[in-house]
Amino acid sequence: MNRIFTALVVAAGMGAAVVPASGQKTVNLAFGNFDQWAVREIKESGVIGGNVRYLYEIAPNDTIKGDIPYRRNPKSPWGTSNVLAKVSGITKCSATVFPEQRGSGRCARLDTKLETVKVLGIINISVLASGSVFLGDVVEPIKDTKNPMAKLNHGVPFTDKPKALVFDYKYRTDGSKSRIKATGFSSQKTVPGQDYADVILLLQKRWEDADGNVYAKRVGTANERIGTNTPDWVNGHTIPVHYGDITGDPAFTPQMGLVPDDRAYYCRNSKGKMVPIRETGWASEDEQPTHMILQMSSSYDGAYVGTVGNSLWVDNVKLQY
Repeated sequence: MNRIFTALVVAAGMGAAVVPASGQKTVNLAFGNFDQWAVREIKESGVIGGNVRYLYEIAPNDTIKGDIPYRRNPKSPWGTSNVLAKVSGITKCSATVFPEQRGSGRCARLDTKLETVKVLGIINISVLASGSVFLGDVVEPIKDTKNPMAKLNHGVPFTDKPKALVFDYKYRTDGSKSRIKATGFSSQKTVPGQDYADVILLLQKRWEDADGNVYAKRVGTANERIGTNTPDWVNGHTIPVHYGDITGDPAFTPQMGLVPDDRAYYCRNSKGKMVPIRETGWASEDEQPTHMILQMSSSYDGAYVGTVGNSLWVDNVKLQY
């Protein structure tokens, strides 16, 4: 393993390789067993009740008090959709990711829910928020609902080529054939089609031009949407990583294609500015990646769209070689 790969998957004593009887090797992602969490204790503005809210981050156990923008702990590669927002001078929290007891350890529960803020004459918004855990971090505080992808720094340096993503999960949905779209300031709309949990892993070869624009070629792709109630845990679930141009592969589905510019992931460039990652094409199968994007979400269709009440539980995230 190279040094960048080792830094990502080996941390806090959780990165040892495991070789099962089949001979396949699995490597734990750092903090991917979700046993450690930092708890943020934040008091919301008095005009919306002044309640104390708790936001949870996948990081070494800690308690952080006050409405302080969170900066990802350097020991953990994970970010969450839990955010501190300050809109029109009002401090508000959105919590969609929670630690939950599982056996002698813990797992992560990701919820799709509506977050509402109403203050007569000042603000009246309802936002559909889906729970997500991802490799990267959030640019806090959130100040508006515009261009939500630009507020998430997606991906971490990574130069290895795993065969598959492995994790435990369970999923709850009411099976509704429609979803809602609630962006904050426009009226709530009904969107046809069932909601799904979404798990996606992308390996990219990125580069930056002199103006700070970031581009990428797609090296590897793994994706699955989960739409069936699974009240019992599915352990050791495997999603294969496909390399190179997979548009002719029988396993290819439209959501595995190159990310269009209007739905681009964002990252911090070398100048510290958040910019879109523009995928320009497919890399060859033998190309080495520079970055990995991994996101696990309770709803699939991007920001502000989903079915309230859907929940995805995840645990023991690993890479298989």
